[in-house]
Amino acid sequence: LCLMEANDNHEEEHTVAEFIEFCVNGRNDKSGEWTSKGVGKYLEGGKDAGGQLVDQRFCPRIVEGELRYNCVGDALVGIIHKKPKEGGISAVGGTGSIYTYYGPDEAKFKNLTDGFLTKDLPLVMPALGLPDEPIPLWWTTYFILSSPEGTPAEEEKWIVGEFNCSCVGISRCLAAYCKDDTPNACYDDISAEDKAEADKYGKIMGEKALAILSK
Repeated sequence: LCLMEANDNHEEEHTVAEFIEFCVNGRNDKSGEWTSKGVGKYLEGGKDAGGQLVDQRFCPRIVEGELRYNCVGDALVGIIHKKPKEGGISAVGGTGSIYTYYGPDEAKFKNLTDGFLTKDLPLVMPALGLPDEPIPLWWTTYFILSSPEGTPAEEEKWIVGEFNCSCVGISRCLAAYCKDDTPNACYDDISAEDKAEADKYGKIMGEKALAILSK
């Protein structure tokens, strides 16, 4: 098996037996040498402890990038095209990926946006068994194009690779993100334009939160 780590795009090769051993029991003599940051043992503790593996379809056009839809409740506030570094498949921040920002009304994504907001969004919470719960206050949906190259825009099919409402970053504030190479990063490092956009998100969150509490 040729494996690529999603958090840094490094590659490793392992036998099927080593892969299964790592996933079930973690690092040991049977699982071989791993350079991954992960420790394996993904099923440890069973379902009640959150042990799980996700069998997810691979979409090879991820190399062209994915679309991150930033939402505040049921309002789309921005779209980010995240293109992985050449040779990688992950566009996680800090991996050399390229981010391009678009407004919520970007014409090139109109078909996807209209379908998502009008047809799909009302079905999300019921599909999760939470029909009476509000849409999360700050959350994202990641779309990967799965149609063959050359497919007309109106016929394109997009796959949701991830919903995130537990650890959503504000990409406009990445300049304030402390990393090994930027240990002293702070709010003042964010550009005036990005601060204004982040402030706009905050105001919408407040309005949506007030509406939820007022019901």
